[in-house]
Amino acid sequence: MRSPLTLITLGLLAGCAKTASPNTAATAEGGSDAGDATAHIEAAEALWPERADEAKLTEILEKYEAAFNADPKDRDTLIRLTRAWYFYGDAFSDDKDTKVERWTKALEFGNACLALNDDIASQLASGNKPADAIQAATKDDVGCIYWTATALGKWGKIQSLSKTLKHLPTVKAYVTRAEELDPTYYHYGPARYWAAYYSALPSFAGQDHDKSASYFDAAIEAAPYYLPTRVLRAEYLAVGIQNVKMFDEDLDFVINADPNMNPDAGITPENVKDIEKAKGILAKRHELFDKQAIENAN
Repeated sequence: MRSPLTLITLGLLAGCAKTASPNTAATAEGGSDAGDATAHIEAAEALWPERADEAKLTEILEKYEAAFNADPKDRDTLIRLTRAWYFYGDAFSDDKDTKVERWTKALEFGNACLALNDDIASQLASGNKPADAIQAATKDDVGCIYWTATALGKWGKIQSLSKTLKHLPTVKAYVTRAEELDPTYYHYGPARYWAAYYSALPSFAGQDHDKSASYFDAAIEAAPYYLPTRVLRAEYLAVGIQNVKMFDEDLDFVINADPNMNPDAGITPENVKDIEKAKGILAKRHELFDKQAIENAN
């Protein structure tokens, strides 16, 4: 009998690295034993705190992929791979094709992670839509759901509005389910996702700046040490409503923050990279705001 991972892969596999379906699942190559997987995981985890260094991140990815090949049913490994490939696409390149390629890898591992839930895998193999199948997710699946949805949103947005709209029902269903199961996941990630989501949507597709502002306030209040939330608010909400004061205050806060302000949170590398991102966004201030908005803020 074929495994759920094989079924979902056979049912959804399509395209090459840069154009693969977002429903494609990764498959293990070769395979050895769980003992080998443990050694690779331990090596990857030892390097994990250094993931803001690109060379270390690529080494982390190699070790986790070796662990996946040795044990393709380890959920924690697949969550790490999905998150790490997302991070690699988000924080280490401005090239569109590179980002698409890396987020495609995140989606492949994310879908393999979701396929570990037999109910989800069975529904997808039977032809049900991912937005419907995700209702079978349990709390164990939240990491798989959150990082897959995060990658899918960025994967679609960077390519075209049509891709964004095509996969919008899946993204919305995934984040809704993650929020239902664990609203605190990854430093209140679901609230942060909705905050950016309602700002980034086109006006005809449900854009709502008031909802966005409310979600940003909630996410920042709950996890003020997670700097990417303020970067997202500056980039999406502040620019969307042409609020130069909000933009300047958020980016100034981030740029002058201690990335290790909450060492127990384990997100110092993400903070480090978003401080870099904040500086890049601030440098485009005059491109992002109209002249009158800037004059009114001065």
